[in-house]
Amino acid sequence: MEVIYSVLNFLFWLLGIYLLLNCCYLAFFTLVGLFSLPKSKTAAKQYRKIALLFPTYQENVVIVESVKAALRHSYNGSFEVIVIADGLQAETLHTLKEFGAKVIEVFFEKSTKGKAMKFAMNQLEYQGFDVAVVLDVDNVMSENCLNYINNAFERGKRVVQTHRTAKNMDSSFAFLDACNEEVNNHIYRKGQAVLGFSPALIGSGMAFEFEYFRNLLNNIGETVGEDKQLDFMIAKDKVHVAYLNDVYVYDEKVENAKVFTKQRTRWIASQVEFLKKYAFEGFAQLFKGNLEFFNKTLQTFLMPRMLLLGLLFIMTLQSFFNPFGPAVIFWSGLFICLCLTLLIAVPRRFYVDRRLYIAMLQIPKAMLGMVVALFSIGKAKKSFMVTPHSNKPVDKN
Repeated sequence: MEVIYSVLNFLFWLLGIYLLLNCCYLAFFTLVGLFSLPKSKTAAKQYRKIALLFPTYQENVVIVESVKAALRHSYNGSFEVIVIADGLQAETLHTLKEFGAKVIEVFFEKSTKGKAMKFAMNQLEYQGFDVAVVLDVDNVMSENCLNYINNAFERGKRVVQTHRTAKNMDSSFAFLDACNEEVNNHIYRKGQAVLGFSPALIGSGMAFEFEYFRNLLNNIGETVGEDKQLDFMIAKDKVHVAYLNDVYVYDEKVENAKVFTKQRTRWIASQVEFLKKYAFEGFAQLFKGNLEFFNKTLQTFLMPRMLLLGLLFIMTLQSFFNPFGPAVIFWSGLFICLCLTLLIAVPRRFYVDRRLYIAMLQIPKAMLGMVVALFSIGKAKKSFMVTPHSNKPVDKN
């Protein structure tokens, strides 16, 4: 009996240390993220030719509206809108071409965004592009977005991540997802950038030196998380990613628990994939002086926040009755610390919006969705779990 007690006590303390490290990492970068970054600029001596890429999978309505908005975008140089069409209807393809977009069709037995972009970039190799900008099918750029991106390349940057933010907040779940996006921006992008680290790439609203991006894609392999794979490859190359915190790309947020669970299944599968792939290499890179790569590896060890929040709540409750492991004050302290961290990371403008407090009622449903996603990650390896989109207008409130 004494042996069992010792083992349980050890396991509880081990879990406590792991969750403590999670909370410390999030709290540290949240506090660092309170410092400001330099303002982005638009002026440049050279205006690069930009390929504006829309990887698109079976989204016939949304892509038409997104392309129309992109073609109206004002840029001092030249750019082309390129739709990488996977499974689009013939009528949609015809409409896109009539608008003036370039269409590159792709056909795969198993579709992935990485394979589609790789094919397209190789098709565009000799067409004089200097920069490739990647947008999701529903994305809309803010005013002067391409001019700001061009200025970053003028300053010698090779990879740029803009501030992706919510396009719609018209349901409680969408508002909660918008908050989650901004917390990610605060911790994994702005907080990292303030300390000189590269922001985490987010899959859209990102720009690359054209030839460098093509080379990356030609070596990316098949993965459910092409953005995270790119993150590690860029970190290994010791190329710094610029973060434009005040340059926005609007992105549609999920509106219900079912879509949330599907999306998070793909995200968790991606995290697990790269945890297994780079856990040991991350420490090896640290000894080689590549702190950036090690930092990316640390992020794969972190528990998804919704799961972390739910688990800490459960551990706090059980600590009132459980004689093993850390005491009540430890678990409740961690839970309160995490809550305060998340509150600090949420933009101040959200606090005056009553929708925030209604959206908080969706947190238990989101936690349940994360648990379901955790046990469904095998599905992400078998199929392309695309997030469905609708044609939502931009909500800037």
